[in-house]
Amino acid sequence: MKITKIDVIAVDVEDNPKGWHPIVCRVYTDESIYGDGESAMAYGIGAKAAHGMLLDVAPLIIGMNPFDTEVIWEKLYKSTFWAQNGGSVIFSAISALDIALWDIKGKALQMPIYALLGGKMRDKLRTYASQLQFGWGERREIAASIADYVKYAKIAVAQGYDAIKIDFFTFDETGRRLTSEDTTRLLAPKYKNMVVNRVAAVRDAIGADVDIIMENHSYIDAQVAVQLGRLVEKYDIFLFEEPCTPTPKTNKFIHDHINIPIAQGERIYSRWGFAPYFENGSIQMIQPDIGNCGGITEAKKICDMAHLYDVGVQAHVCASPLSTAVALQLEAAIPNFTIHEHHVYNLHDYNKRLCIHDYQPEKGMYTVPDLPGIGNEFSEFVFKKGVITTIQ
Repeated sequence: MKITKIDVIAVDVEDNPKGWHPIVCRVYTDESIYGDGESAMAYGIGAKAAHGMLLDVAPLIIGMNPFDTEVIWEKLYKSTFWAQNGGSVIFSAISALDIALWDIKGKALQMPIYALLGGKMRDKLRTYASQLQFGWGERREIAASIADYVKYAKIAVAQGYDAIKIDFFTFDETGRRLTSEDTTRLLAPKYKNMVVNRVAAVRDAIGADVDIIMENHSYIDAQVAVQLGRLVEKYDIFLFEEPCTPTPKTNKFIHDHINIPIAQGERIYSRWGFAPYFENGSIQMIQPDIGNCGGITEAKKICDMAHLYDVGVQAHVCASPLSTAVALQLEAAIPNFTIHEHHVYNLHDYNKRLCIHDYQPEKGMYTVPDLPGIGNEFSEFVFKKGVITTIQ
């Protein structure tokens, strides 16, 4: 089997929300089997760079055997110069191609990817409702008042989730998005009290049997992380996520000054990036994004390394439903899976329309797809509305 062509697609359509620019690909073979992949830089700024990088690296694998995932990964890593010790742009392009190749391999063998990774260790995956500061429904909201935080938390819990994630420091009480001028350096009492009062209200509303993950998005710094971490410890926070710009020494400083497990990973790329965190013991949960950490080939290695240090895994997912299905395949197969992230964007139509299957959790649990390959693929909408560049 040989790779014959690759469609690189920018799904940047008019009715997408601001800052949502999916970059995807479809890899074709001479045996009429194709695979889909995604560069998970759809949100924020950077999608155009991911698109350009994918166009640059895609020609390197034309004519190769899609089953040779390790061979292809090493070629992309070693022959592109910028991939070694690279960041999100180059690794998102490698990820998209690698994911598509695993999809081809699974379809050709009529096996789900989890079977190719060693087998399914679990049928159901515990799942948390993620990013409730943006609401929890079919459209984006803004959580400004304490009542807003309580309302969205109660909606998720009523649906059966026993874990939720909120960034309590995204908006002020008026709904204004906070900046680094507000969220870094030692905080004034008004901001400390605002965050703590929100956490306290949510904990009181949902009770002791629901986990709270406190998201920080790296918008705070080490000093603020220690301030807030110490103040919210008494509310039994399950994970303190992205408490600083991802650097091993700073992460270690925070780890040594608070008593909450720390999660990092969606902005750490490749096993070389994760290794220092494992070695200094400053991370208890990793959140690699398969769409920008090097694909399935690399994500599995990262998870295996984490297992050596008894570090848990929650795959980061903030992209199309294809990326969700990819994460489920990996999480089903690894021994150190802990919990799956279900981002609020997965509830929105502009995202759900990108794929033929709309997998959603039931009562806070995800069922792992058993279809060959990833278990999902891009819909006709992507090919009708997206801008397609074909590499041959």
